[in-house]
Amino acid sequence: MANDKVTSRVMIKLQELQEQVLELPIKERWTLVQTLLASIQQETLSSIPPQATLETLSELDPWTQSLIGVISLDSQNPEPRG
Repeated sequence: MANDKVTSRVMIKLQELQEQVLELPIKERWTLVQTLLASIQQETLSSIPPQATLETLSELDPWTQSLIGVISLDSQNPEPRG
């Protein structure tokens, strides 16, 4: 029962965060998207052993695979692509 309450609180906070984010100007939203993608990419790459092969990468979910190499972590001025 306590776990359901925690999950409910987290979902409410997530919903509030989403609502706040959608109020941001588009440039700030793109910056946020790129920051999140960089974080996901870094975490994904750090979880892959150094001797990773294409076979190891192919075990990742296709959506996750699509994130690898999408953005440069050192970009100074993130701009939307496409």
